[in-house]
Amino acid sequence: MSLNEYLKQATDNGWAIGHFNASELDQMRSILDACKDASSPAMIGTSEGESKHLGLAEAVALRDAFRIKYGIPVFLNADHHKSAEAAIKAIDAGYDSVHIDLSSFPMEENIAGTKMVVDYARQRESRIKNQESRISVEGELGYLRGESKIHHEKIEVKPEDYTKVDQAKEFVARTGVDRLAIVIGNIHGIAPSHPHLDVQRVLDIRRAIPNSVALVLHGGSGIPDGEVEEVIGVGIANVHINTELRVAYVHGMKRGFELYPNEVSMYKLDQEAIKAMKLVVKEKLKLFGAVNKI
Repeated sequence: MSLNEYLKQATDNGWAIGHFNASELDQMRSILDACKDASSPAMIGTSEGESKHLGLAEAVALRDAFRIKYGIPVFLNADHHKSAEAAIKAIDAGYDSVHIDLSSFPMEENIAGTKMVVDYARQRESRIKNQESRISVEGELGYLRGESKIHHEKIEVKPEDYTKVDQAKEFVARTGVDRLAIVIGNIHGIAPSHPHLDVQRVLDIRRAIPNSVALVLHGGSGIPDGEVEEVIGVGIANVHINTELRVAYVHGMKRGFELYPNEVSMYKLDQEAIKAMKLVVKEKLKLFGAVNKI
């Protein structure tokens, strides 16, 4: 099945696909180990910075190799690409999905740039002409504060940051996106305190747009489990996790150096990091209700 088909199943049945970021081969492997164990479709994201480090072509080649190795659905997403040009490069490289994030621009510019990417994706599909060629395109509306790191200060989410229901309806209708990332109190990264998620707004947006368009929650790290479960229950079908993975990986790497201070083989030293990252992914898949969905 395509990514959009899995997302539709998630929307209809009250669970969510986990989206996990990676910038190294070992990180991708740890994510896929967890997804294989859980019988869950795997969605791996590379931000612009992560894809520059890993390489677009290299990420696609790894996805292809891992599909064969693990025998599960593996979808590669170009996460938070901030220009149509960057998103189109990912499409041309062979990514299954792109997140064109023009949310910092005025509404009309966001719509125009997002639609450009959607149209390009559809043109590419028409040239390939098979079901697996379907490229899922995500747009974003609202202002998502923070970065994928540990914040030591409180991040205030302002009322004007939130995605507006009427604008979400217009944005989806005019762009033709497959997924919509919304702002409902979520932030990027982990902060000392976190605003409560606006569950009613998720429900209102879900009712305002076609059921075929999946709702996406970015900044899933650090949100209390109960709130994550609640928003999944009213329509969120895709949850992004990055900072918690980075923290687990780095702490695991440090533990490896402490346990084996005389070791110089990196593939031995990073085993603790891989284990730590895999554990986070497994816990999130259970939280999202994504176990045994293949």
